[in-house]
Amino acid sequence: MDPITTALKVAASGLHAQSERLRVVSENLANAQSTGSTPGADPYQRKTIAFAAEMDRQTGGDFVRITGIARDHAQFPVAFDPGHEAADANGYVKMPNVNTLIEMADMSEANRGYEANLQVIKQARELITMTIDLMRSQN
Repeated sequence: MDPITTALKVAASGLHAQSERLRVVSENLANAQSTGSTPGADPYQRKTIAFAAEMDRQTGGDFVRITGIARDHAQFPVAFDPGHEAADANGYVKMPNVNTLIEMADMSEANRGYEANLQVIKQARELITMTIDLMRSQN
């Protein structure tokens, strides 16, 4: 397999991984205030995503593979809100273990990774186009 095709496939695997990461971060942000609906019930639990590099023997490229989406087992913070439907006997409500600042940083990093992979694809396409143009001018 040629190096340009390998670069396209590697970048495509990176695009897929970063888009899944953005989906998980978006879900976390959307549920950052989602509490339980009954007294003492657990709220939304933050999700995390894990990646691994996987070498393809045929192409020699290192592809990104999603190894799993898991739940963050960090403790749930509590807030005093005795009028809330999920408040326990002491008036405390378990809040999601989502830190919006961390999620925004993850979103920014995933966005930069996505853009970098997209740039690799654009450059590879330009190289392919230039190669085709050179071949046409030879004839």
